[in-house]
Amino acid sequence: MDDKERAETLKAATSKWQRGADKVPAGKTCKAYSDCTTSSGIDVKLLYTPEDLGEMDYMRDIGFPGEYPYTRGYQATMYRGRLWTMRQYAGFATVEESNRRYKYLLNQGQTGLSIAFDLPTQLGMDADHPLSEGEVGKVGVSVSSLADLEVLFDGIPLDQVSTSMTINAPAAVLLAMYIALARRKGISADKLNGTIQNDILKEYSARGTYIYPPAPSMRIISDIFAYCSKEAPNWNMISISGYHMREAGCTAVQEVAFTLADGIAYVDAAVKAGLDVDSFAARVSFFFDAHNNLLEEVAKFRAARRMWARIMKERFHAKNPKSLMLRFHTQTAGCTLTSQQPDNNVVRVTLQALAAVLGGTQSLHTNSRDEALSLPSEDSVRIALRTQQIIGYESGVADTVDPLAGSYFVESMTNRIEEEALKYIAKIDELGGAVKAIERGFIQQEIQNSSYQYQLEIESGKKVIVGVNKFQVENKPFKNLMHIDSALYEKRHKELAAMKSHRDAAKVEAALAQVKAVAGGDANLMPAIIDAVDAYATLGEVCDVLRSVFGEYRPDASF
Repeated sequence: MDDKERAETLKAATSKWQRGADKVPAGKTCKAYSDCTTSSGIDVKLLYTPEDLGEMDYMRDIGFPGEYPYTRGYQATMYRGRLWTMRQYAGFATVEESNRRYKYLLNQGQTGLSIAFDLPTQLGMDADHPLSEGEVGKVGVSVSSLADLEVLFDGIPLDQVSTSMTINAPAAVLLAMYIALARRKGISADKLNGTIQNDILKEYSARGTYIYPPAPSMRIISDIFAYCSKEAPNWNMISISGYHMREAGCTAVQEVAFTLADGIAYVDAAVKAGLDVDSFAARVSFFFDAHNNLLEEVAKFRAARRMWARIMKERFHAKNPKSLMLRFHTQTAGCTLTSQQPDNNVVRVTLQALAAVLGGTQSLHTNSRDEALSLPSEDSVRIALRTQQIIGYESGVADTVDPLAGSYFVESMTNRIEEEALKYIAKIDELGGAVKAIERGFIQQEIQNSSYQYQLEIESGKKVIVGVNKFQVENKPFKNLMHIDSALYEKRHKELAAMKSHRDAAKVEAALAQVKAVAGGDANLMPAIIDAVDAYATLGEVCDVLRSVFGEYRPDASF
């Protein structure tokens, strides 16, 4: 029997099977067998067969792990060689308290640090700024100067841990502080491992912690690329984030499309700034969300990896195989956590973490069960970390590479997500790229539409959220929630005043003047910013100098 005859026989057999299945009443998860869709609106068939793979070629479209197009992972042995980095996102209140939490997590088996900063820090404001009152230390740790970082990392060997910092508009300043701190410890920048998020485009489209307009923001990012490619070659200079767009309401397809479109914009800006693509592309990393639809999420990660490899090879003509590799961190979905029956969140997070691992993540944060109510307690953080450890050491899913490869459903869904995401990227290209698409409100509107549709489905009961619109019980108060002292603002105010009284004011003034001069020209900003923070110029002072040169971004009132 030749291939054509096999295909016809399978088609006839599938059709016969379907006629029999159609006579069976539909189950409870879908109102009809034709009424199942993923979060991206992709129809889910009752059964998948080789017919659904179309003209897929194994070597062209799937291949081997560690080889182009990296559908199956960018490392040949994946978790057989080393488990993913277990990097619990943490930071709250004071640098002293956060330092204790980091040491606790490292002692419990965490293998990398992930720093959460409070809103004033994210917006380039010092803790004593009038607008900081009420926000200091609330959603992350308060950092205003190198003096704070000295306490934050006290007793933590910077050359032995990998540190991720979730910071965007002021990313250059926080990276400068980290490099200055390392130097004071006798550690050169080329010995540092870690990541700064440094992804400003998703701030414009989904999150809002931007400072400067797009053009100077992209200049700062290109300067970071250029500096790190020479001075800090082991540092991931950007973590392009689909996570926050997904948290804002976009679908899995949109998450892939908008994230990779932003990635295209950053690579394009760096190349136009004169950088060779292979001089920096290997240190570009990504950050994705993991939601509850386990198989769609696995397919999403696989599709994104294949798409980025082809984009870098075909659009940017990268030659270094490492430039083609989409390396990514994953965080479980904060927006899926519920305040109702919060223990259910442990199950949700487990499914999401499993999806990330089956999808080949390099780094993972698992949310805590009480995060819909407050910052996580120590007990909840430990359970979240143990979830990763149980998946890694007990489940067996790390024993073989890409274990769901070859599944008719997973391969078909991987193809569909790629197909639909490429349509979005083509539309964004038509609009002039990600920056223009954001300026015209296209990406924002698409996210808003998807978020609204998702909410309608919950309210109508079409989408079941256990404990929220089905299987409700009377909620008992959750005990041992974490609370941040409101008096922290005054404490930080005094600490900053004391630090400023002991620094060399003339040296600070001269360093800030140099930052302003460089910002007004076209030299790389990083050396001047490092000198400024090393003199104990504050985050707010450096950002205010840049504000005076670059201005501040004001979004269109429509969005």
